[in-house]
Amino acid sequence: MDVKRLGIYLNDHLAGSVAGIELAVRTETENRSNPVGRYLAAFIPELKHDQSILEAVMKTLEVKRDPLKTRMSWVGEKLGRLKLNGSLLRYSPLSRLVELEGLCVATEGRLSLWRTLARLSARDTRLAGFDFEALIARGEAQQQALQHLRGRASDVAFADEPVQFGSGEPAISSL
Repeated sequence: MDVKRLGIYLNDHLAGSVAGIELAVRTETENRSNPVGRYLAAFIPELKHDQSILEAVMKTLEVKRDPLKTRMSWVGEKLGRLKLNGSLLRYSPLSRLVELEGLCVATEGRLSLWRTLARLSARDTRLAGFDFEALIARGEAQQQALQHLRGRASDVAFADEPVQFGSGEPAISSL
């Protein structure tokens, strides 16, 4: 196994997790009164748990953390907030949609990470203590919930008349 490339790969995913958590926290803060915020309130601790598992994998494999990558990722997420969203001073329905799409992309990246590590665990016994299959299953469930929310957010963002997000929506846990 090429340890150098694996270290780069794992650090890239760690940096992505930093940005993903920041994005999830911002989105949850802006959506506390609707199903997005309620779902993200439970999702964020799961993201933090996944990040800690990634850090444990890195420690197990003796991969050093690249602090520059994680700092740059954090800064990049903050800069990403400076996009035009159709509303100069307020959070807009388009912001919600783009943020949910970002969380969907990030979740797909996490799923790829867990699937890759599951494959590597067949060759590297140091990874045997990690339940990548459970992480994959949870990630797939998260992706389904996020895609549901993203679909509803697109309906609201592009509605002809203003629509309150979450009106008449079932709770995500009932999906």
